[in-house]
Amino acid sequence: MDNTINFEEVYTIFHKRLLHVCYAVIKDWQLAEDIVQETFIKAYKKSADIQENGKIGAWLSTIAVRTAIDFLRKQKRNMIVPIEQGIMEALTAHSSESVEQEVEAVMLMEKIRQSFQELTLEQQEVFHLKVECGLKESEIASLLEVKPSTVKTRFYRARNQLKVIVGELDIA
Repeated sequence: MDNTINFEEVYTIFHKRLLHVCYAVIKDWQLAEDIVQETFIKAYKKSADIQENGKIGAWLSTIAVRTAIDFLRKQKRNMIVPIEQGIMEALTAHSSESVEQEVEAVMLMEKIRQSFQELTLEQQEVFHLKVECGLKESEIASLLEVKPSTVKTRFYRARNQLKVIVGELDIA
């Protein structure tokens, strides 16, 4: 965003996109809006760093995702566990009209949440970005500035740790 770019125009063009990007990470519209505002403040301060005007959207998205992840790290708030389709299907298949089975399903979900909190922050980030946000490994690697193989390893370990909790269930 050099001096030829109108920052108000950039805000108008990218605000909605960044709001959705932040919401995908945070899962709270008001916090996402706050993070978007912080993203634009950071971008404005670093506007001289952009080298290609065609990459402003990607640059802003990267700032937004990193700002959202930093917020999650700082707050250490309870994250909603993104549940893979296989886990959800297994839970619904095992829960019937029996109160006892419903209680078991609730207890199992709590175990999964606790297990998710035991993952390293890096594993939580990768798992969340891949499962909840639907990003590809290469996109996650770019956002987190790590190698794609590192993303694969973190996701594999996170998934396996969660599978241990639900080992009796048939998860794809």
